[in-house]
Parts: sequence; structure tokens; C-alpha cells
Amino acid sequence: MSDGPLSGKVAIVTGASAGIGEAIAIALAGKGACVVLAARRLARMEATAVAIAESGGKALVVQTDVARQEDVEALVKATTDEFGRIDIVVNNAGIMPVSPMAEGRIDDWKHMVDVNINGVLHGIAAVLPTMIEQRGGHIVNIGSVAGRRPFPGGSVYAATKFAVRALSWGLHLELGAKHGIRVTDIQPGFVSTELLDTVANEAMREGWAKGWEGKRPLQPEDIAHAVLYAVTAPDHVSVSEVLVRPVDQAT
Repeated sequence: MSDGPLSGKVAIVTGASAGIGEAIAIALAGKGACVVLAARRLARMEATAVAIAESGGKALVVQTDVARQEDVEALVKATTDEFGRIDIVVNNAGIMPVSPMAEGRIDDWKHMVDVNINGVLHGIAAVLPTMIEQRGGHIVNIGSVAGRRPFPGGSVYAATKFAVRALSWGLHLELGAKHGIRVTDIQPGFVSTELLDTVANEAMREGWAKGWEGKRPLQPEDIAHAVLYAVTAPDHVSVSEVLVRPVDQAT
């Protein structure tokens, strides 16, 4: 793995214990990057780190709750202590306890804001000093097709992903030419992951599961491929947005 296009690069991936985050971590390691896996579920990440090491890669595991600023700051410190630099951060951790607004699940709304928006902000704030000092880096935010178009029952979730899109665009304007930092917003459509299990409204959860019977949702590896496309582009190229939808997704 050491001779890949990302050889010598160091990448942090949040939400790396399963699904999209796990697939991204494995893909980055496969291209030669030293990968730092961050999530709350330690055992799952440790198993992924072992698999990466057995394939010739390097991986560090740091238990992290992105909603806690101090956790993310400790994650970045552990990364620089171990590897001395940070080239890529993938702000992937997210939750989707969606439900109709009329149900008034305020705690779920706040939780989505804490993870989907504040978690991204914590990641950005923590890595920026290192990237600015290096005169380069790449911030990859995992948004959603919902960041372009809300859906019934998903108003708050969509709002968090609209925020991620706005942050990504604004960061490019502030950091690109001035500091050589690239920013990418990856916007997946329906992906077959555990995220569906976090849907708070049972009818919505069951409806989505039934609606995708016999169809072909995206797989986590499809999103990892999009991330690789962005981070392996030439240094003068900033892939700002990548919208990835299943052929079978009509909206």
C-alpha cells in the first residue's frame, strides 16, 4: 500500500466504525494513506484497523464522539502525535432520526444538529491550524442529496445537510486560494447502511425498506470511490461537489 497515490498522506475519517466511513477508511488505506479511524464503537474500528494492517496499511484508532469538541481536539492531537501531519479529514459521522415535524421530536432535532452540523464544525476547527501551517490539506464533508432537496419527514435532517453544503462552499472561498486547502462535499443518495436503522418514525423506516425491495441502492464502497476521485485529483483541482445517486432513485 505504501506506493499508492496517497502514499505519505495522513487521513482522518469520522464515523469509521461501519458503513460509509469504514469503506472510506479502507479505500484510503488501499491507496497508501495512513488512516485514523474515529467513532464511538471501539471494537468495530479495531477490527477494521487489523484488516488494514493485514493488507499492509497503517491505521490508528481513536474513540471519538464528534458532538464533543474536546473529543475531536483529542483526535487531532493523537493524529499529529502519531504521524506529524494531517492531509485529509473526512467528516462522515452522521445520524438520521427523521420524523414528521408535527411529532415534535425536539430531542432528535437537537441531536441531528449536534452530530451533523456541530460535528462537522468541530472537525473543521480542529484540523485547520495544522492544514494552514502545512499550506495545504483536503476537507471532505459527507453531505446528502437531501442537502439539495428536502423530503417529507426529513426537514431537519435536510436542513443539517443544507448547512454542510453551505459550509463546504464557504470554506472553499475562504481557504482555497489563500491557504491551498481543498474542500469537497460528497452528496450520496440512498445508500444501504445502518443509517436507516436510526430513522425515528417506524412508518417511514418500514416504507423506505419496502420501497427499495428489488431495487439497487448504493453501497458504501460507491461513496468511497467518489471520495477517492476527489482526493486523488491533481493539487490544482478542487472537486467541490459530487452528487451520487442510485439509478433506481427517482428523486
